[in-house]
Amino acid sequence: MNNGDTAWMLTSSAMVFLMTPALAFFYAGLTKRKNAINTIMSCALTLGLGAILWILCGFSLSFSGDLGGVIGDLKWFGLNFDGMKDTTYAYPNTLTFAIFQMMFAVITPALIAGAVVERMRFSALFIFTAVWSLMVYYPMTHMVWGGGFLMKIGSVDFAGGNVVHITSGVSALVLAIVLGNRKSSVNPSYRPHNVPMVFLGAALLWFGWFGFNAGSALGANELAVHAFLTTNTSAAAAMLSWMLVEKIISDKPSLVGASTGMVIGLVAITPGAGFVPVWSAILIGALASPISFFFISVVKRKFGYDDALDVFGCHGIGGIWGGIATGVFTQKSINASALWDGLLYGNGNLFLRQLAAIAVATVFAVVGTLIAVGVAKLIVKNLRVSQEDEEIGLDASEHGESAYPAFNGID
Repeated sequence: MNNGDTAWMLTSSAMVFLMTPALAFFYAGLTKRKNAINTIMSCALTLGLGAILWILCGFSLSFSGDLGGVIGDLKWFGLNFDGMKDTTYAYPNTLTFAIFQMMFAVITPALIAGAVVERMRFSALFIFTAVWSLMVYYPMTHMVWGGGFLMKIGSVDFAGGNVVHITSGVSALVLAIVLGNRKSSVNPSYRPHNVPMVFLGAALLWFGWFGFNAGSALGANELAVHAFLTTNTSAAAAMLSWMLVEKIISDKPSLVGASTGMVIGLVAITPGAGFVPVWSAILIGALASPISFFFISVVKRKFGYDDALDVFGCHGIGGIWGGIATGVFTQKSINASALWDGLLYGNGNLFLRQLAAIAVATVFAVVGTLIAVGVAKLIVKNLRVSQEDEEIGLDASEHGESAYPAFNGID
């Protein structure tokens, strides 16, 4: 086992771990004061639940065996292999790989929480998260990275465009529609309650994303360096692009907008970070922001769904665009695991397989979300808090705490 590669993978794992608390702060800053704690808790729950599920069955269902190209088996239930020596699946060794992948399994369901803040019961979200991981995340991980169907047809996803962002974004939209809108969503009279918190969360996400994408090279190597640079380039381009859009539309670029843009750029480059040339990361990021901006400001308003923190607009749409762009710009010379060059170089094989993978991820997310919702309803009956509790705020009604006990104003 190479000590340098192992050190980089453990460092990357710690960086990806940090992304979940970063996401919690990013989301919490965007909500009302009276829902800040509940929003953070909705992300934080996956630090415990996601990790334990991954150890018990998640890693095994994702990466051991193959049942119909869709899911693994339980051969590695409870990580039942020689953690010190086993290298049957991944480099630098199987346990290191399991640790790294665990952090992905932790943050992905946390992304969904942003769509349903301020109205979903915490117990219902807890059950939903567990079932969703079993029905959506583990099968998608197996299909894309664990030797399943999508890997076999030749689609590529370097660090989680399909596995993480499309699944969570589409699932967030479905769950938001099922729950219904917040009372305040039609004519909201509030703005993000803590903009500096939003930027802090986004900046820490940017930092953690270097482990997310560059760590997916599975070693301290040239591909990790390449993925690191494409990641930063896309985030920078998307941030500037969002600022330009706001300047054109409202004449006032905002810090919330800049923070949102950088996250969208990170989402968009994720599937192609280790496949596309650095120059293309500028285009991928620069186009991601106006595409997502359109869905957030026009499509969402037209259809009236209450995706509270725009998880679908950012992660779903950003992930879809990133998957398509990967099919356009990929070069086999950068990463030999790609079977074809992208559409830009005269070959449509990869592009078509990217579209197929996006369609599969979307269908799995919709069906799996509906199943998880059904199970949660059977157990807790009501997915939503009462109107009175929504008015009081979920910090008090669900947790008995206040993020700002000295604040006595109207929220």
